[in-house]
Order: sequence, then C-alpha cells, then structure tokens
Amino acid sequence: MCKVIAIANQKGGVGKTTTTANLGIGLARLEKKVLLIDADSQGSLTVSLGFSEPDEMDYTLADVLADTADGKEIGKKGILSHNEGVDLIPANIDLSSLEVQMINFFSRESLLKRYLSTLKSGYDYIIIDCMPSLGMITVNALTAADSVLIPVQASYLPVKGLQELIKTIGTVKRQLNPKISIEGILLTMVDSRTNFSKDIIKMLKEAYGRQINIFDDVVPRSVRQEEAAVDGKSIFEYAKNSKISNAYKNLAKTIIGEG
Repeated sequence: MCKVIAIANQKGGVGKTTTTANLGIGLARLEKKVLLIDADSQGSLTVSLGFSEPDEMDYTLADVLADTADGKEIGKKGILSHNEGVDLIPANIDLSSLEVQMINFFSRESLLKRYLSTLKSGYDYIIIDCMPSLGMITVNALTAADSVLIPVQASYLPVKGLQELIKTIGTVKRQLNPKISIEGILLTMVDSRTNFSKDIIKMLKEAYGRQINIFDDVVPRSVRQEEAAVDGKSIFEYAKNSKISNAYKNLAKTIIGEG
C-alpha cells in the first residue's frame, strides 16, 4: 500500500529538498518503489537530481495539475527516472503562474490527490517536496498526503515559525483531509559541537515533544550535501559513509518501521 509523505515547512532553507531527495533514495536503497514530486516553482529538487534546466522542460507538475483540472488522461507522462532508483515529477517556474490560475479551478485543493490516485498502485512511497509557503500548491500536497514530515533547522527563528505550519495542517485535517498526521519533526543542519544547537533541540522537545514525534536521528550540517546536489547525486552516492548519509539511512529505516 502506497504512503504519501509531504515534506513541508513554510520557512525556506531548512532542508526540505535535501530531505526529500535523500529520504526517497534511502527508501529506494531499501528496495522500495519511490516517486518524488517537486512541488516548488524554483525546481530545486529537479536540479539537485541532475536535471539542470527545468525551465526548458515540456511537461512538469504545472502541466499535470492543469491537465487533471481539465479531466485529461495523464498516466505516467512526464515522469523522469533517476539513476539511483527513484522516479521524479519535475517542476519549474510555470508552477508559480499556475498557482494564480488555480483560483478558477473546480476542487482546486484536491487536484494533486486526484492525480496521485492513478499512480499509487505503482509505488510504495510518494514524497512531495513542498515550496516554502502555505499557498494553494502546498495545500494540494497536504490534501494528498497521508503524513507530513517537517524539517526544522536547529536555530531559533525556524523553530518559532512551526506553530503556523501546525495550525495549517490542523485546518487541512478538519476541512480537506481527515486522515493526515504529522510523521515527525526532523532536526537539520545540526552542529552538535555547539551549546546553541543543544539548547534549540531541548526547547523543541519541551514545546512539541508531547504532541509530535521528534526523530531521534538528526541531520548534521555538512558541506558535502551542497556538493552532492551540485553533482546531481544523493548523499549516498557522493559521501557513502558520512554522518549525513548515515542520518538519512536511519531516517529511511525509521519510516518503514525498521529503525
């Protein structure tokens, strides 16, 4: 049975794209069939997986959603294959203009859910990289998702902004998707050598630990991840036995219940 996970946080630069790519490929390395969806008009996930010119692509998530709204048969049109065992629905700047147009679409909040219902039989996991906003595309991702994984950078302001996202997830749960749950909070860019990071982790656990799962494994700050994204590779391919690759390997195991 396919599980759909949205990777969401309205704060930019907290590791959403990194987590989507490496969790997805980590699951593929555990012999799971995985589809990644780039739901950000910047196309960062698309680029990080080696597809360097997303704005020149003929068919992306924007076209998928527009065709779904028109009732067209899409199938696997536009789905790309990555050499590390995952599939990808890419995104580009067209997604930004589509979001404006969606105000006129019927059942606009559930377009992505309707489309994914035609693909679920072919995958074990579908992971959606959300844009850093709580607009209509992100609402579509939350409406389609079974759960939300929230990457949070180990610093004060990103932690402070969590409440708005949690409130939005609650609204989606009440009005659009009663089955959605929070998979957990994943701490990213952690420098375990500093007391500041330790204080942030403690504050996060005190504020949210009773109501939301906070993953035991944290993702360390690493320049290797930036280098891997430039090369269009996962951290597993670029730095196989690094701390950051081990963190995402453990996260993938936790997601499937082996952690």
